[in-house]
Amino acid sequence: MTILTAAEMREVDRLTIEAGIPGLILMENAGSRVVDFLRETFAPLSSQRVVVVCGKGNNGGDGFVIARQLFTRQLCASLDVIELFDPATLTGDAFTNRTMLDACRPVGRSLPTQPQIATIIVDAVLGTGLNGPAKGPALDAIRAINQFFPLAKKVAVDIPSGLPSDDSKPIGEFAEADFTVTFTAAKQSQCLSPIYQHCGQLTVVPIGTPQALYHSKPIRQTTPEDLRHLFAKRLKDSNKGMYGHVFVVGGSFGKSGAPAMAGLGSFRSGAGLVTVAVPKEILTAVAAYRPELMTEPLEEVDFKRATVLAVGPGMGASAETVRFVKQLYVESELPAVVDADALNALAGDLPHTDKIRILTPHPGEMSRLMGISTKEVQADRLGNAQGMAKKSGATIVLKGDRTVIAFPDGGTWVNPTGSPSMATGGTGDVLTGMTAGMVAQHPKDWKRAVCAAVWLHGRCGELAARSLGEEATLATDLLTYLPEAMNELRPRV
Repeated sequence: MTILTAAEMREVDRLTIEAGIPGLILMENAGSRVVDFLRETFAPLSSQRVVVVCGKGNNGGDGFVIARQLFTRQLCASLDVIELFDPATLTGDAFTNRTMLDACRPVGRSLPTQPQIATIIVDAVLGTGLNGPAKGPALDAIRAINQFFPLAKKVAVDIPSGLPSDDSKPIGEFAEADFTVTFTAAKQSQCLSPIYQHCGQLTVVPIGTPQALYHSKPIRQTTPEDLRHLFAKRLKDSNKGMYGHVFVVGGSFGKSGAPAMAGLGSFRSGAGLVTVAVPKEILTAVAAYRPELMTEPLEEVDFKRATVLAVGPGMGASAETVRFVKQLYVESELPAVVDADALNALAGDLPHTDKIRILTPHPGEMSRLMGISTKEVQADRLGNAQGMAKKSGATIVLKGDRTVIAFPDGGTWVNPTGSPSMATGGTGDVLTGMTAGMVAQHPKDWKRAVCAAVWLHGRCGELAARSLGEEATLATDLLTYLPEAMNELRPRV
């Protein structure tokens, strides 16, 4: 699913109109899609009491279309239209649609000053062109939407009024939405943490814009459709050698579980073979974890049989470890997933690479890699991940709510799955193993394989939370739900 900035969306609209589709038609299509959404989501719509709040610009024009269609098609039990501005101040397509609505029925109703009875509020006050905090009549409308319709579901047209299109945090007061129906493509604030939460359930609808104008943009939100081809039925004569050999490199005294969980993550995600290379002192503990895991002493490891490395889980932070990680990072020709203590070993001295290196930091590890505070990392997760990927030549998987996956070529994916149940030790080790396992199986499509691992990891957290609760979920529980999550991605027959 494509993600656009406000400027990109304006340019797409301009090119669409230039190509021959008038703005009036785009506005009509937008309003129609919202009406379709209302009919599908709030059936029977004929029992609903609807209030449409219309601003001055194109977002208000969409609202006038919605109101006209609801009225002329007699779709709801009652309809009120709140107009925030003198109609004489309207221009362009918004003015035309206001005129058409007024020809069907009078528009007029002012903002309420006390609680009102309604079941659906359609927020068509401010759109993606907002520049600065909401003010004036628009701010009054936002406050009224939030305060005076306590029983109503709030449906935002394109974006909740007052929310910026491109930022990850609000810049002023805004309308809290239960649902957002946005047009053509998702907007950055609808996908990035933490601001996306204020949009409620997001639905992206087409309004006639040619896909060629936006489909190739570099930022996307991962959807199951992006990943299904990776989960096609395997050949009948498959063998373990066809699906890669992951070497997990890590472990230290007291941390034998981390590399073992990573190894199991690789196996569960479909890798053909997994070897866990750990120090001799914990070799027996790792070997006892699961009989499927092969083990080798880290002091004697030979990577000739490996196809992908997973480096760092439980590795520790000794000077010898730091030297080993740096040498491996620079010299190995194998694709490598780098996490945990291996990231800390590279902090402050991350060399540029032209090899496949997939770094999976949480915000604290990212702050050490970049030499900035965790707060600064979180203030611009998208920009920081993209900047680090470009600077280092490595793929950056910045973990957290709405994990950002940034590739060195500028391609960026935002992952929508995940749960607070994953805020427990070991889940990062599981992701490291899953990522290596997916890359091992799909070396020619390793970028989508990374996206798939992150999507599956988050979806397992959601499924585990639904069954076990957010507090009781353990890292290894994620792998219990991996088959179910994978089945959701299999091609539909």
